[in-house]
Amino acid sequence: MSRKWREWTITLPSMGWLVFFFVIPTLLVCGIAFKNRTINGGIGEGWTLDTWLNVIQPSYPLVVWRTLWLSGLTTLICLFFSIPVSYWLARLSKEARNWMLLLIILPFWTNFLIRVFAWWSLLHSQGWLKQALVWLGLASPEAQLLYNEWAVLLVLVYTYIPFAILPLFASAEKFDFSLLDAARDLGAGKLRAFVSVFIPGISQGMITAFVVVFIPVLGSYAIPDIVGGPTSEMIGNKIAQNVFVDRNLPHASALATLLALVVLLPVLYSIFTQRRQKRSTGRRS
Repeated sequence: MSRKWREWTITLPSMGWLVFFFVIPTLLVCGIAFKNRTINGGIGEGWTLDTWLNVIQPSYPLVVWRTLWLSGLTTLICLFFSIPVSYWLARLSKEARNWMLLLIILPFWTNFLIRVFAWWSLLHSQGWLKQALVWLGLASPEAQLLYNEWAVLLVLVYTYIPFAILPLFASAEKFDFSLLDAARDLGAGKLRAFVSVFIPGISQGMITAFVVVFIPVLGSYAIPDIVGGPTSEMIGNKIAQNVFVDRNLPHASALATLLALVVLLPVLYSIFTQRRQKRSTGRRS
């Protein structure tokens, strides 16, 4: 068997899985967005563009903007804290590193909704966090920690920061730390060496961390629904509302298609960046 056929034999099972469970459902969702809605909320016969015209509603630009800035700010905060954490982890001994990684992934052993409701109880007006802030004089008794965009941002960062730490640590573990010593020998301070040498050295991990955090946050709906309320809805909440409450599957499919297109942008950027790096590396060699 030639090398080409061996590669296809190995690739076909995983490619078939992706096509059957990801590509085909995505195409079906896109197709439903062009269908009519029945009286009971199902998918009717014929094709129409009315669904896309109905997507343009006065409230949607605000929801889209809120989704984008919350997703972007969450990703930036996760990267900001994960970069020094990944540096610290990579410098630890093997035994200490394993224990720290265990603590980082430990929250995944608990159900996602339980963790979100735990934050709801902490931020509640009768929760001990609110009472502690009032006692310290950092918040007034009338202050509302729940049902606002900042509560959503806090829980989003808590939920997705492990997704940023792990790929950054994978890159930091392969980084040659002798380059930092060389930068210091050449007169760079610790901060300058960290910013100018370490961060560019883990750029591939930063791209991966950006993608694996930004994309899931874009589609979040449980966190805004539980700790954010109606005034902090994201586009995922609108999709869920059209599926479970309004029973308008074509409208929900149109919103999901728009979200998928937005999600594709960072993915395509990541692929383009990787190919450009490979080409530049090939030319140097």
